[in-house]
Amino acid sequence: MYNDAFAAPIATLGHSLNRVESNTRRILFYIPGQVSERALCIATVSGWEPHPVARVDPPADGGVHQHFIDQFTKLSIWKFDELGIKAVVYLDADTLVRRNFDELFAMPFNFAAVPDVYIGDPGFSIGFNAGVLFVRTSTSAFHKLVSSINTARYAHWEAEQALLNVFYGADTVRLPYIYNGNMAIKRRNPEMWEGIQSELRLIHYSLVKPFWRGVYNETGLEDMHRNVLMRAEEWDGTWRDEILEWGEAWKDTEDTHRYAITRCGWKHGH
Repeated sequence: MYNDAFAAPIATLGHSLNRVESNTRRILFYIPGQVSERALCIATVSGWEPHPVARVDPPADGGVHQHFIDQFTKLSIWKFDELGIKAVVYLDADTLVRRNFDELFAMPFNFAAVPDVYIGDPGFSIGFNAGVLFVRTSTSAFHKLVSSINTARYAHWEAEQALLNVFYGADTVRLPYIYNGNMAIKRRNPEMWEGIQSELRLIHYSLVKPFWRGVYNETGLEDMHRNVLMRAEEWDGTWRDEILEWGEAWKDTEDTHRYAITRCGWKHGH
């Protein structure tokens, strides 16, 4: 969690984990000083354990998109062995859980991810998307990754995803698309999207974020439902069903944890 705008989606993601009865430990890492106490309180109502981490700086020579500027901090998950954690399934805040995926923790690998998908060329890619990752924790690997930020050859504008593709590319276990249902699949190949629905574990709101209001330092709960309806009509309504599904998940989160959210300092008035 890098800013207040992700309080609602993180709370909703946690609630979606509750609904599929995932019994894993849930750690929300955040950058102190960039997240307000109110937003962190809202984000953790559904069961996340807050864990502060130091910001990992982007490349010194720049080139990273502004909205990816904090993304290298994601590398902190490799240090979770210091918390006694041997394996992590990392989820971006713009994901929603459909089905239990605890089986990933039984994999005997060091790193796994789902191939990326783009709406234009190259379409389906052998390179992986960093929105859902399986990581065997290792502080030594963390230090190697961080030391590579300024020396490795990768597309800086793609931030940590590009770095990880260089670092782990040859050794990555590629998981099926059901573990990272990138919205681009539906645009690129609607039949394939329809075909994976019965097994889809996670939806990744990669192209349209139902919760996004364009403001980083506000939680934006007050008009969230109206915002969802507006987002649902973007791209000619391509992802209307998926956007509305997130909206229903947020409403369920809101209703289930209303008392806790109110105690965080938000008055439920809509």
